[in-house]
Amino acid sequence: MKKSTKDAIVIGFALFAMFFGAGNLIFPAFLGKTLGAEFFIGIIGFVITGVGLPLLAILACSKGDGTFETLAGKINTKFAIICTAALFIAIGPMLGIPRTAATTFELTIHPFFPSISPFVAMAIYFAINMFFVLGSDSIIDVIGKYLTPALLIILSVIIFKGFFFPIGEIVTTNSSSVLSKSLLEGYQTMDALAALLFAGIVTTSLKTKGYKTKEMSSMILKSSSVAVLGLAFVYGGLMYIGAQTVTLAPADISKTGLLLLISKSILGSLGPVVIGIAMGLACLTTSIGLLTAGATFFEKISKGKLSYNFNAIFLALISLGIALLGVDKIIVLSVPILNVLYPVSITLIATTLLSKYLKNIKAVRLGVYTSLIFGILLAIPGLNLTLIPLANIGFGWVIPTVIAIIIGYIIPNHIK
Repeated sequence: MKKSTKDAIVIGFALFAMFFGAGNLIFPAFLGKTLGAEFFIGIIGFVITGVGLPLLAILACSKGDGTFETLAGKINTKFAIICTAALFIAIGPMLGIPRTAATTFELTIHPFFPSISPFVAMAIYFAINMFFVLGSDSIIDVIGKYLTPALLIILSVIIFKGFFFPIGEIVTTNSSSVLSKSLLEGYQTMDALAALLFAGIVTTSLKTKGYKTKEMSSMILKSSSVAVLGLAFVYGGLMYIGAQTVTLAPADISKTGLLLLISKSILGSLGPVVIGIAMGLACLTTSIGLLTAGATFFEKISKGKLSYNFNAIFLALISLGIALLGVDKIIVLSVPILNVLYPVSITLIATTLLSKYLKNIKAVRLGVYTSLIFGILLAIPGLNLTLIPLANIGFGWVIPTVIAIIIGYIIPNHIK
């Protein structure tokens, strides 16, 4: 096997594993249960935001030096630092990392050791994280060569068995706004935002392996393709199996409870053990990636005053405190935050990929600021903005942002 192909597979596997955390297991299956017979449309919507956007995010970052900070830098330097820091804080210690710990406890530890306290279990979880984050110089290789294959094998067994031996009948649930609901649910994986952070890790890994600037784009595309194909396979499979549980699971079942039911229905008494191991691996690889990216970023912007090791430990401690809230409360907390971050991030990604045609920087800046303003407005509880097109399905920021980009595009360059 050629070195470049091998490296693309290893890095692609690592990307898949870093993306594939708590939400990637619990959201597709639960969405499948919600949609029932409409699950195929759900797969399309979920894959667009849960797979397509992360790929575009990495490709957008690859147009610069591979970091989101550079991507946002075209707006201005202060915006880039503030936006990147907000992204790292939200995706890291506020939402993403705590959710991995809480989900690991609820699915991997508590079912088998009900007497252990959440604090002790999560403290051990973060200690394992620190072993990899502080002790390994080749995190990408460790994840890509060892942890991801184990995760994929476990998930493939569940998906293929659920496909060939259905656990229940797929029925209609009369769910409305299926596509928009699925698009928004794909937000919850946080993969598109995580991709903006992980792109820098991939770029660094490729440089370490000796790849030059001209080879970067090709290698990033190859490795990203490996990751997104894996994600699409798992999402589609879990959603299909989730659609089989409409008549099996009670209406008020939790997201983690549904996964336990699915695993037990497919693999019998061994199922909860298997899904617990899969969830533990999925969450561990994601939190390792997020802690690594966050620690590196804050070391960089502090110009070394905050060391990598200090940042990693500090982020882990904050994450531990928030993780104690539990999965469902963290998900509720994440919705308004993601609804603000996603419009800005998507606008930056889109305008970067269209930079060949959007040469007027005013168009980019006006579009990004507009997406931020409307993202904040639409996230304010009780504020009725249903007159804005698409607001009723969660995408009220899109039309104003497009209009702002057009206005910025037609403003002559000499006008300040």
